[in-house]
Amino acid sequence: MEALDALLNRVSVARLTDPAPNDAQREALYQAALRAPDHGQLRPWRFLSIEGKGRDTLGALFAEALQAKGEEHPAKLEKARAMPLRAPLLVVVIATLHEHPKVPASEQRLAAGCAAHGMLIAAHAQGIGAVWRTGELAFDEHVNQGLGLAANEEVIGYLYLGTPVNEPRQAPVLDTADFVQVWGE
Repeated sequence: MEALDALLNRVSVARLTDPAPNDAQREALYQAALRAPDHGQLRPWRFLSIEGKGRDTLGALFAEALQAKGEEHPAKLEKARAMPLRAPLLVVVIATLHEHPKVPASEQRLAAGCAAHGMLIAAHAQGIGAVWRTGELAFDEHVNQGLGLAANEEVIGYLYLGTPVNEPRQAPVLDTADFVQVWGE
């Protein structure tokens, strides 16, 4: 697939099933992530790969986090436990923020976000279904501790990866004039 085609036609694919990306596909995903813009060459990111029983463990961690906030409704707790089961592979994208005199934390977060986006583009180019999810549990301290995040780390998002259940939808064609203005004339 041509690079411009992947950029123009990538869409989120939420309904995913087995198989997960194979080892060669995963390597391409990670290599694409590592090409993200990175002021200062800080490489302010890392990734957790979660599959198999790890998805059940993550679901239990999600339910624990809700219970710690006082949630007791069985359906809500079960929904939290089932969230990681929506795809055969999850990649947690983590921003690792470094103290730096010229590269603020905001730039480092953006770089980690670009790394996640690179993975999504690489997934689309390989025919892998992918969706970037966050939600309140992506920013939960209990979840962050359970994932082993350090004090200088933040979850940027959960990338759900697998084989699309259905043919991916067509990307909408947007009018660039709605988003671009000429300035300074």
